[in-house]
Amino acid sequence: TLLDDAGRSVSLASFRGRVAVVLVFYPMDETPGCRKQLCEIRDNWKEFERRGVAVFGVNPGSASSHKKFRDNHRMPFPLLVDEGQKVARAYAASGIVVRRTVYAIGRDGRIAFAERGKPEPAHVLAALSAQP
Repeated sequence: TLLDDAGRSVSLASFRGRVAVVLVFYPMDETPGCRKQLCEIRDNWKEFERRGVAVFGVNPGSASSHKKFRDNHRMPFPLLVDEGQKVARAYAASGIVVRRTVYAIGRDGRIAFAERGKPEPAHVLAALSAQP
């Protein structure tokens, strides 16, 4: 459970059995690579929404930094504050800076996709579609 950029509590367990979830671990707000990655998801948002997939950006930055980043780029999904990289550590994405890593978790709570770097949104969605 983490707080989002608006101070709301978000618990991964609350999605199990209801919707698939994509976690995008990214190093820092407002850097070119992170901006590009999260904006690609924003640009494909209608498809994520159509398939009922919840998306969360995750890094240890502050809620105010996340809010500014999200507002600047009109991201329709929350950015979560992973203070101390606790969740990043659980998903093998921690380091001196968070390692860019994407996980897609099916409705059943199982990991359907995990990849370092910046996978195409279509690849992430395809992995979720392949689940029973």
